[in-house]
Amino acid sequence: MDIFSKIQALREELNQHNYNYYVLDNPTISDYEFDIKLKELQELEAKHPEYFDENSPTQRVGGAITKNFQTVQHEHRMYSLDNSYSKEDLLDWEARAQKILGNVPMEYTCELKYDGASISITYENGILKRAVTRGDGFQGDDVTNNIKTIKAVPIKLKGDFPEKFDIRGEIILPFAGFEKMNQELIEIGETPYANPRNTASGSLKLQDSTEVAKRPLDCLLYSLIGNNLPIKTHFEGLEKARQWGFKVPVQSRLVKSMDEVLEFISYWDKHRHEMPYETDGVVVKINDLHQQEELGYTAKSPRWAIAYKFKAEQVSTRLNSISYQVGRTGAITPVANLEPVQLAGTVVKRASLHNADQIEKLDIRINDEVFVEKGGEIIPKIVGVDLSKRKADSEVTKYITHCPECQTELVRKEGEAQHYCPNYYGCPPQIIGRIQHYITRKAMDIEGLGGETVALLFNNGLVANYADLYELKKEQIIPLERMAEKSAENLINGIEKSKTVPFERVLYALGIRYVGETVAKKLAKHYKSIDNLAAASLSELILVDEIGEKIAQSVIEFFDDKENKAIIERLKQYGIQLEISAEQDTTVSDKLLGKTFVVSGVFAKFSRDDLKKAIEDNGGKVGSSISAKTHFVVAGENMGPAKLEKANQLGIPIISEDDFIVMIHE
Repeated sequence: MDIFSKIQALREELNQHNYNYYVLDNPTISDYEFDIKLKELQELEAKHPEYFDENSPTQRVGGAITKNFQTVQHEHRMYSLDNSYSKEDLLDWEARAQKILGNVPMEYTCELKYDGASISITYENGILKRAVTRGDGFQGDDVTNNIKTIKAVPIKLKGDFPEKFDIRGEIILPFAGFEKMNQELIEIGETPYANPRNTASGSLKLQDSTEVAKRPLDCLLYSLIGNNLPIKTHFEGLEKARQWGFKVPVQSRLVKSMDEVLEFISYWDKHRHEMPYETDGVVVKINDLHQQEELGYTAKSPRWAIAYKFKAEQVSTRLNSISYQVGRTGAITPVANLEPVQLAGTVVKRASLHNADQIEKLDIRINDEVFVEKGGEIIPKIVGVDLSKRKADSEVTKYITHCPECQTELVRKEGEAQHYCPNYYGCPPQIIGRIQHYITRKAMDIEGLGGETVALLFNNGLVANYADLYELKKEQIIPLERMAEKSAENLINGIEKSKTVPFERVLYALGIRYVGETVAKKLAKHYKSIDNLAAASLSELILVDEIGEKIAQSVIEFFDDKENKAIIERLKQYGIQLEISAEQDTTVSDKLLGKTFVVSGVFAKFSRDDLKKAIEDNGGKVGSSISAKTHFVVAGENMGPAKLEKANQLGIPIISEDDFIVMIHE
């Protein structure tokens, strides 16, 4: 056997042993024998560098250094899941799906929900090409070098895999590995890690992949994403993924009814603590991929999936005091300062009290013994008071009447739960908060400028709004605390670079109340420039997709304000992108302007996403469900029977994709 053949044979053998050990949990050789073979391969590769292969098993030990993790756009958006906490929530979800699909038979896949860091891994021709963190769902960080060190992640696939696809999963840290890591830290006098989830997530952003390789991370895969995949159901996808070499949890079940879903949930609510990883619920998905396509997505979540969250862990502790925080919009948030207590793997010292109504409803008082939960296992909240331990002299909590920062009298609008400080341009936390929002990654993404530095600049009189950032000079920044020439230079460069950020993100960065990322994209696409948006009337704004009266009114108020107008004029002078550039504007025509389309079925000439894009690029609007406001239904094969019936009832024209092509080319 020649050298190259020997190297290839060893690689194949070691890949198989890795799969047996880390995926099947069924090793066929000892660790010692594996190490001997790995060492032999390392020596052969060192002597023959001409046969180097980045996908060799020897490369899993790490070695690559990543100084800055590149931001990568997800080809297929990573949505979040809606949460449910009761049988009633699940039945409501099922009823909503049935209403859209038309009371057709539905199967469900039930999977345990693992508490880790979400990852999307792209494979091309069976080779791992890229691994990207969830990020904001639209884009994440490229952590490929670190993911390759995780033995459960196949570098090379086997079997009848598609040419290109993404697989989604969760990077987790098993309890045993987490405890071992902490024991080693304790032995050398270091502070142990707080919980497995945060440690797994933090591991993905370590710059040295050699350090990642030392950590006993695992990867559990749960979803195939791509175009024209060789599967018809989600459960079939899980089985295919196992055949190709992925570690897919064997606990997943295909069930025929909601009763079986509830049985699965009930079983794992009792037995979840037997699992070697953290699990905080069950994900329920409608199994048929065609039905998933028919149901589609809301702005944030798929309609065909829901997460059932197990009841949160609860502890009791003493409420020492209540403080009040002022947000960038002026909203006041009361915060409970607690006697520190261990809860779900972390030490909790503070919890949100939400608003005055919540405090009154629970009758929360200083020095009470309170019950604390982690809402969705993340944000601690007070859910009740142990009245048996209340002191006789306790006093009813009186909500503050004036801003804790600027002493302005608070206001509370009718129908709103929160109090607000109306001193928009004079209240320091509001000013700092708006600038901090402006520089965030999802907004202007200004490198070299963090939240603390914004506060430092404001407190030193260098900035009073986000437009002031563009007048900063290096000489002004260097004398500040914790600043040096290099950091000042980076800050100025980061501010300059932000002038290329596209209009939709600038619009989000402005911090208009209720205008989040999705709404900002809708408004930018519709109005194309800040001037057009500023000139829009309330009635015009309401007609834009997903823009209700509350958002529309907030936009009007923002552009009616003289100071906001002055700031925007300054941003124009500094060269900020306040209109969609020709490269970004995908508009082809306005032939479909004012027309709403609903897409249903499977198409031969378009993917559903491409068809929806074509509608929007020609000025039309894509609706999620058929109503009296729908103008056309574009129907493919296997159109949903409920949509067909609804369209016929309302007399809405049903057209084919060929009809649609004619329509946009007329």
